[in-house]
Parts: sequence; C-alpha cells; structure tokens
Amino acid sequence: MNAAPSNNNRRWSRRRNSLRYRLLRLTLFPLLLILPGVIGLAYLWSQEVGYRQLLMKANTDLAVAHEAFLATQQQHLMRLSLLASDYRFRPALISASQTKPEPLSISLITLENTLARAAGVDYVRVLSLKGCELRTLTCGYPAQPLLDKSLREGALSGVQIFSHSELDSLSHQLAEQASVHLVAQPDRIEQRGMMLHLMQPVQNDQGETIALLAAGVLMNGNFQLVDSIRGTVYGPGSLPDNVVGTVTLFLDDVRISTNVPHPSTPQQRALGTQVSEQVKSQVLLQGQRWLDRAYVVQDWYISAYEPVLDVHNQRVGMLYAGFQEAPFLESFYTWLELLLWLFVGVLLCCVAITIRGARAISKPLESMTAAMDRVRDGERQPLPSQHSTDEVQQLALHFNDMLSQLDSQHNAIQQAAEQLEEKVNQRTQALSQRTAELQQHIVLLNRTREQLVEQGKLAALGELTAGIAHEINNPTAVILGYMDLLLDELGEQATPEIRQDAELIIAQVDRIRSIINDLLKLARPTTEQHTLTPIDVNDVVRKTQTLVKHELQRRQIRLTLELHATQLALADAPPLQQILINLIMNSANAIGQDGEIRIRSRDTGRGRIQLSVRDNGCGIAPDHLTRIFDPFFSTSYSGTGLGLSISHRQQQ
Repeated sequence: MNAAPSNNNRRWSRRRNSLRYRLLRLTLFPLLLILPGVIGLAYLWSQEVGYRQLLMKANTDLAVAHEAFLATQQQHLMRLSLLASDYRFRPALISASQTKPEPLSISLITLENTLARAAGVDYVRVLSLKGCELRTLTCGYPAQPLLDKSLREGALSGVQIFSHSELDSLSHQLAEQASVHLVAQPDRIEQRGMMLHLMQPVQNDQGETIALLAAGVLMNGNFQLVDSIRGTVYGPGSLPDNVVGTVTLFLDDVRISTNVPHPSTPQQRALGTQVSEQVKSQVLLQGQRWLDRAYVVQDWYISAYEPVLDVHNQRVGMLYAGFQEAPFLESFYTWLELLLWLFVGVLLCCVAITIRGARAISKPLESMTAAMDRVRDGERQPLPSQHSTDEVQQLALHFNDMLSQLDSQHNAIQQAAEQLEEKVNQRTQALSQRTAELQQHIVLLNRTREQLVEQGKLAALGELTAGIAHEINNPTAVILGYMDLLLDELGEQATPEIRQDAELIIAQVDRIRSIINDLLKLARPTTEQHTLTPIDVNDVVRKTQTLVKHELQRRQIRLTLELHATQLALADAPPLQQILINLIMNSANAIGQDGEIRIRSRDTGRGRIQLSVRDNGCGIAPDHLTRIFDPFFSTSYSGTGLGLSISHRQQQ
C-alpha cells in the first residue's frame, strides 16, 4: 500500500534535483533576493533624502520670511526718516517742538495723522526728548528703551508688546484690532498687541535733536503683512500647484496674523488658534528653532519656527513658515506603488522566461543522458539527432563522432608514437635554424616597435579627433554665425572696443578650427604642404602675446620680448603662432607663478632668422629628452601630450 507514495516521493525528489529545477532556482534566487532589497533601499533613500530636502526647503523659506520681515521694518523706518527730513513737514515739526502747544492741538493731530498716512503706519506721535507726547502733554507713551537708543544711535525699529490700555490710549480701533479670541478657550481674549515700533529723531537746522517721531504698525490681524511675506517666500513655481504655503506671526503661542485656514471656516483665517506644546517648549521656552513636521490647526505641515525677540531681547512670539505635507506623501506613495507593480511585472516576466529557458536546456540533455545509459550498457547506439542548432546539437554530433573514431584512433596511436621520435629529430634541427633567424628578427622588431606604438597612438587619435572635429565644428559655426548677426544688429551702435572683442572671438573660433585641423593632420598625415609667404616674425610674436597675456597675468608670469629680427621669414603664420602658444603654455606650466618667459628673435645671416623661447623653470629631465616629441607623452597631470608633438610635426 505504501509503494505508490514512495515512488511518487522518489519521482518528486529526482525532479526537484534535476537540472531544470536547479537552473530555475539559480536564476530566480538572485532576482528574489535583489529586487526586494532594491525596492527597500529605494524606499528608504526616497524617504530620507526626500524628507531632508523638504526640511531644507522649509528652513530656507523661514530664512526668506525672516529677511522679508526685517525688510518690512526697514522699509517703514526709511519712510519715516524721509518724512522727518521732508521740507513739507520739517518746519511744522520744528515749530511744534520749540513752542508749547495746547493739549489736543488740532494742527499737531492733523500733522501726525498726515505723517501716519504718508508713512503707511497705524499711528505717528511727536515726542519730546523725555518721551512725552506733545499732542496731550502727557508722558505715558511706552517710548523706552527705543527712545534712549534712538537719541544715541539715530533711527531705530523693533518689536514691542503694547498692553490693551496702551493701545486704547493710541486708538480705540487699534485696541479692537488687537483683540483675538482664543479658539480653544472661548472665554479668553488676547488683548495685547505686537507692535512694530519705530523711532526717528527730528533735528533742527543746527543738527541738534529737538524731538522724536514715534510710529507703529500693529501686527495683530495684519493680513497684508503675512500675505506679502507669503508672496515673497512662496512665489509662483516655488511649490507644486496643489501645495499650500503659509506664514504666521505668533504672540506667545497664539496666532495673531496668519494665512492658515480656520479649522471650522476655511474661508476665514485661523486667528486665535495656538501652537502645539512641543513647538512652544522648544521655540519659546528654550529659544531654539523648530525644523520638523508639525500639526498646524487641522493638517500636517513641513514647518519651521523661530522666536521673535522684542526690544528688551525677550522672546515674545514666533515667526512660522511652512507648507502642507500630504501632497508630497501622496506623490511619494504613488511612485512607490508604481515601483511595486513594476517589480511584480518584472518578476512574472523573469519567471516565465526562466521556466521556458530551463526547459529548452534540460529536455535535450535528459534525452542525451538516456541514450548514453544505453551505450554504457553495451548498445552501440548513436545519440538521436537533436532538433536544435545550439551547443546541445553540437555535443550530440561530437559524441557520435567520438564513438566511431575510438577504434581507429587506438590503432593510430601506436603508429603515431613511432613517427613521433623521427619528427622530434627533424624539428630539433629546424628549431636551431629558426633560433638564429629569430635573433635577427628580434633586432628588427625592436626597431619597428616604437614605430608601431606611435602608429597605434595616431590611429586612436585619428578616431577621437574625427569625432571631436565633428562635434566642435558645428558649435563654432553657430558662434561665427551669431557673432556676424550680433555685429549686423548692433550696426553703428557697436563701439570700437566691442568690434575689437568680437573680432578677437571670431579669431579664436578660427583658431579652434585650425587646432582641430592640425590634430587631424597629426593623426592622419597627408602630403598637403603649408602655404609659405613672407611674414614678419616679430608681428606674429606680438599677436601671440595678446592671446596669452591674460592667462600669464593670472599666473603672475612675465613675458619679455627681445625682437631684433629685421628680415621677413618665409613661413606659414597660423602654424607658427600655434607653435609659439604651445611653447609658451608649456613654459608656464613648468615654472608656476612668479616666473619669466623670454622670446627672442634675431638675424643669423644667410637670410635666416632664429626664434627662441626660454624660461626660468625646472627644465626637462635628461631621460625625458628623447620622448618630448612623442604623441601623448606628458609629465603634467593637466597636459595631453600633443602640444610639442603637433609643434614638432608643424615645424617639420
């Protein structure tokens, strides 16, 4: 009764250990091991790098918001300073400070209101040097500590917290604007006001400070300020279309000015909502910046907070900038889902391909194994033909040939052994003769080896230069075309300096083309000859000096010319200039900074001119002298090894 299960187990064991299943396991195991790891690493990398990038952006946004807040202070202070020295208001200010006005003077109140509208602030008060209001002749205005600092240092601004009574004494409207009902505590009202306090001295014609202008901008409910900062921080293109960026000012932990939507009424702003205790503890109590995700009103935001310091250098509030986290997470999970589906698809395709490939490999081998077992048992039966053209078919054919040749080879071995000894003697004599010939060939090979190395380099250079010439000639043609178009469009507006610079650019583009052509000539030398014309060697040297003077000045290298040649030379100017540039730049690389390069020309008689380039660098090592003209030989990390080779070929 147990025979059938036992046979099934053996059959399954044999199938599990067969070549087909081994190939399947061998192929799929690395795939199943690597792909989940790759996906996991991609997830961790995206989570870590992406989240770090979001925090870096939030940190940058907070820095921009901070600078925008400071710029707003400076803008208001500048306006107040200009009004204090404006000829329309300065006489009235001097008169008000020198005469004793009546309480609630209409003219002084009108002047203060006019100044407030012109400066774009909520109020302006004219104060005496003791901080008393000239309009009411009272000294209850909270002028300290800005008053004393302003008398010493000039115009100042800072954040200052005004009580409800101080706001009410300035304006009932300001006191009402500052009142914020706390959402979490309906019976509590924040009545203090965060004031951007400005102080500007007023001076008479003798430069003496006779009064001060005190002004303020209330931050509570100042939506224009936070919207302006948000427009600066989160301008068009700074965030995806479905991401909302927000900016908030806090008085202690209460939002007094924000563009975060209200939790119950999204059309309104979340005034009176409070920051989390964790953020409050780190920013307000410890004075540290917060840079992390935070729950803002009703959603998670990538947030950055920093404390706001008042004129007493006390932490009185916070400045916040941040944007919603959900759209970024949604995008991240969408891409992760696509990656998972891609993994499943690749895995299924690999499984199908692997099964089919393993079957195609194992089935012929299994057939061949059965046939070999029959041959082993004494049946001289050749392997069946395999319907394939791969290595398996070749193996079957070779095995059949082996069976048919075994007998004939056994007899041939004995005969071959007898012939081997005779052939060894013959080959020994031939080897001695060829050894002598080989020694002669070695001498010839040593002479041609260097030529072969150089030809190999030139062949590689030819392929490289052909590609470079094609890629460089196209942009140089575009540069020349646009330079001509630029000169045509400028017309008479082009100054001689511009035309000279344009001509220099065109000349250098032509020089680039000339260098490419020289590289092609070096790689594939032809019988083309240079056009030799009478030229002034000294003029070529001076033009070369113009091309390299900026680079030499940057390296602090002096170029001294001693041009004493008086005859014209029969030569080709562009290749000669290229040779001079290569020699000068090689000298510059050898001597470093604070060196000197000297170019000398002189007549040597018999109609010849000698042109020499000398520097005070380290010189050339004796063992390098025989190789300095070899292509690609260079002792400099930045050199190509073509300069002297091209120069040598052009000189020849």
